[in-house]
Amino acid sequence: MLHSKKVGTLPVAGKEKEEVKRTNEIKTAIPLLEAIAIEGKEVSADALLTQRELADYLVTKRKAHYHFTVKGNQPGVLEDLKLYFQDRGEAHFVEHTPPDHGRVETRKIWTTTELNDYLNFPHVAQAFVIERHVTKKKTGESTLDIAYGITSRTPQQAGSHQVLKVNRGHWAIENSCHYIIDWNYDEDRSRIRTGHGPENMTRLRRFAISVIKSKGSGSVAQKMRQLTRNVRLVFDYLRMTENSCASHSG
Repeated sequence: MLHSKKVGTLPVAGKEKEEVKRTNEIKTAIPLLEAIAIEGKEVSADALLTQRELADYLVTKRKAHYHFTVKGNQPGVLEDLKLYFQDRGEAHFVEHTPPDHGRVETRKIWTTTELNDYLNFPHVAQAFVIERHVTKKKTGESTLDIAYGITSRTPQQAGSHQVLKVNRGHWAIENSCHYIIDWNYDEDRSRIRTGHGPENMTRLRRFAISVIKSKGSGSVAQKMRQLTRNVRLVFDYLRMTENSCASHSG
């Protein structure tokens, strides 16, 4: 999974903020993927990384597949998807999620290959729309989210149920990362708001959480409290203990 906050944003002189994000995330995402064996794999990404250059790189150069969310940064593609799926009829696949945290979720997906040669986007093999219905058991309150997307996998490679599974997995990871960061760092109330500060701090926080998870430490919150009380343990985690001791003795 690729996320715009994970691959990073760096300042570029003379460009608007959104153009800076779009330019730098593609330039950062591709070198990041160069270090990973992705042939035959499917790379999912949020809307800001739904770019033609990245799609062509994945399919043509790396022999991989993409699963992209389509939003307003691809207005032509989004408009075509909305128009095509406005009368979508019966869903091609429906998934009911067991009640969790007092919520009942139902996901529906519709897919098509009829737009493959029409959409102004490379290597499209399927387009899809997903409805996510959430009902709170306690209040009965319901919400409906609609997401549009495209994938380079054909129906033979990924049926509607598999496309839905990939999409659900992408957002499950993203929501989990956001929850951990917000809960442990209270990120949504951070006072760092200027320039690239918020994005840089998010990357540092994600890095710290990734290091903790890589150690198989169980509860991230508990381990963070331990690290806060023991600076030496932080150096152990970063494998800096010997260097730190040598520097101190010198």
